[in-house]
Amino acid sequence: MSSPDSTTLTDNLRDMVARFRSVGWASAAQKATCQLLGPFDQEAWSRFAESWDRLESDTYMADGGRYRLRRHAVLRLSEGRLVPLAPQAHFQSRDHNPLNGGIARWFAQVERATLENPVFADLLNLCLAVFETGTTTLEIDVHQFRIEAGLSAGHPTPEGMHRDGVDWVGIFLVERKNVEAGTTQICVDGLVDPAEFTLVEPLDAVFINDNRVLHGVTPITAQDAQSTGHRDVLVLTFRTVAV
Repeated sequence: MSSPDSTTLTDNLRDMVARFRSVGWASAAQKATCQLLGPFDQEAWSRFAESWDRLESDTYMADGGRYRLRRHAVLRLSEGRLVPLAPQAHFQSRDHNPLNGGIARWFAQVERATLENPVFADLLNLCLAVFETGTTTLEIDVHQFRIEAGLSAGHPTPEGMHRDGVDWVGIFLVERKNVEAGTTQICVDGLVDPAEFTLVEPLDAVFINDNRVLHGVTPITAQDAQSTGHRDVLVLTFRTVAV
């Protein structure tokens, strides 16, 4: 993963922000994301990606599925200072998550080493730049997801097309292994026909204005059903906090 010079970085970010501001979402393939990130620490990335091997089962799946593993953390960003908050339940209303919403869900915490990894800081700061959050006080939910598929399909968004009930969402692919499908779908401002694309390479990304966009991902299936495949993503959600 090569690094761009500072002029290229600034131009690429300006273009990304303009696209996001215009239509409410923007996607980036691996090369584009790396150009936006600038200098990249490959060893830090390896440590970061390996943490997905230590996720824990999501036992709240109302569809009875055991295909999702995850970790969760909540951060507060205020006056330029990022602070991890005490462990807390993840809650979504049934309006935003008709399958698993309406209850407090407690998940394993994101490991401290993952939150302190420079790759995490780079991805978080990229989201802040694309979303143009400025000095707004934010509550940031960090979600590590692994969706597995083997003899049966795995469902990245079993609730279907949805909003997360926040202001902005950043999604980064970490790894796809032995899986097919998993197409991201985007519907803007109530339009019927979704934009569709697939996150394939590590650091393929999508940035979403949650107030304008419905998003979802189609089920994944294993290329070789005799071994388990998986799709690993980092999801960062950002909610403005009144102070």
